[in-house]
Amino acid sequence: MAKNYVDGFVLPVPKKNVKAYVKMATLCSKVWVEHGALDYYECAADDVKKGKITSFPQCVKLKKNEVVFFSYITYRSRKHRDQVLKRVFKDGRMKQMCESPNIFDMKRMIYGGFKTVVKLDKKVRR
Repeated sequence: MAKNYVDGFVLPVPKKNVKAYVKMATLCSKVWVEHGALDYYECAADDVKKGKITSFPQCVKLKKNEVVFFSYITYRSRKHRDQVLKRVFKDGRMKQMCESPNIFDMKRMIYGGFKTVVKLDKKVRR
């Protein structure tokens, strides 16, 4: 069984704030990786349709003027994640970011930590 750990997020971002969100996410990615995260991904919806029962747009109550982002951060383990988060939230750049106006509706953000149970890395050969 794979041993990595992943924090995952799904959130709505107003289209007018996408540029600001990407700027914030770029800073977050640097902070997380500097403090030990293995990878940091921010992904904007491209082929995401509203479902009949459930979907990414439905889970965040997406509005017409918004786009869904799916984001995830990888760690060696949950313990490693907890250590990284302690350092991240002590970082002054994060405190400053938390005090700035919200770029998206945090009440509609879905997030959680996940144990990796299957992982296959494809090594690129040249």
